Amino acid sequence: MIWPNLQAVNVIIFTDGSARGNPGRGGYGVVLKSGVHYKEMSEGFRLTTNNRMELLAVIIGLEALKFEQLSVQVYTDSKYVCEAIEKKWLNNWLRTDFKGKKNKDLWLRYHQIAKKHIVKFHWIKGHAGHPMNERCDVLATQAADGKNLKIDQVYEQLQQAELRANSNTNTPFF
Repeated sequence: MIWPNLQAVNVIIFTDGSARGNPGRGGYGVVLKSGVHYKEMSEGFRLTTNNRMELLAVIIGLEALKFEQLSVQVYTDSKYVCEAIEKKWLNNWLRTDFKGKKNKDLWLRYHQIAKKHIVKFHWIKGHAGHPMNERCDVLATQAADGKNLKIDQVYEQLQQAELRANSNTNTPFF
């Protein structure tokens, strides 16, 4: 839904991702702020990577917005996510169908939701005392350490396919 003059509305999204072992148990944390409105979100996964959680945090934050064409400032401590957007790496990955790149599923999901807004990324140093980054870190790590972890279906399917491919090589050990 698009409302008139919503481009003047500024939404700030703080994000962080975590993985225990990378790959391992993981989670994301998101804080959304706009005027007096404040919302926190987090979720944990049983097997994933830090980069997937960093990117998923941004996606979840953008997908939580109820209106389109909002001015959104995203603050992340992930150079992977920030530079992929700000340095236009994603555009190249889209042109080459992500040849040799990981996380295609999440990047395509990000690309679709980002088209609905005016998004600007800002990199902030992690674990440097920024209150909202620290809050997102707590949310992400608590989610990774929680119970009832979700399944990162695409990641786990890719891992299983890779294991099958490696086990089918029948390489002798002598």
